[in-house]
Amino acid sequence: MNEEVKDNVNKEEIPETEPTNSTENTEPAENIVTEPEKSEEPEEKKGKSFFSRKNNKEKQKIEELEAEIEKLKAEKAEINDRFLRLYSEFDNYKKRVNKEKLDLISTASEKVILSVLPIMDDFERAIGANEKAEDIAAVKEGFKLIYNKMQQMLSRLNVTEIEAVGHEFDTDVHEAVTHFPVEKEEDKGKVIDVTEKGYKLADKVIRYAKVVVGQ
Repeated sequence: MNEEVKDNVNKEEIPETEPTNSTENTEPAENIVTEPEKSEEPEEKKGKSFFSRKNNKEKQKIEELEAEIEKLKAEKAEINDRFLRLYSEFDNYKKRVNKEKLDLISTASEKVILSVLPIMDDFERAIGANEKAEDIAAVKEGFKLIYNKMQQMLSRLNVTEIEAVGHEFDTDVHEAVTHFPVEKEEDKGKVIDVTEKGYKLADKVIRYAKVVVGQ
């Protein structure tokens, strides 16, 4: 009985070994190439490397922004300088124009006065001559000459007389002082008489013609 138990124990304790194939793993150990194990960086070192790259990028971006700010400051200074120069030039121009206007206003009548003075001289000579004149025809002729000279002077100054008699009443150039009944139908609404002549300086009315209008 004890021998049977021992045999069973021996059979359970000794595992059966599988036969090995003699052809497998015949390659020498030195010919077997093993991959080198990859050395991994410590987590702390990896973290420092990441933040270092991030800081470098931020630093580069800050430098670019600072360069852009300096550029904008330079452009602003140039624009301000240009504006100040233009403002100064415009201010000088405005002062010069205002001075010229004042000078023009103060001397605007000089040309007219210089043109009228020779006619005044003619009037004085005519008055002196008429005191001793006995020929009325000569006196009339003298006044006509002075009148013609006055008209020539006005023409040189670009002053023209406004036509009135026989023309349609025009409020742009005429001023009606009264209305007068007329017999002819075609005379109604037209100027039939002038009480005071009107004049234009170039195209500007400087005095309206005072007229009588047919009704």
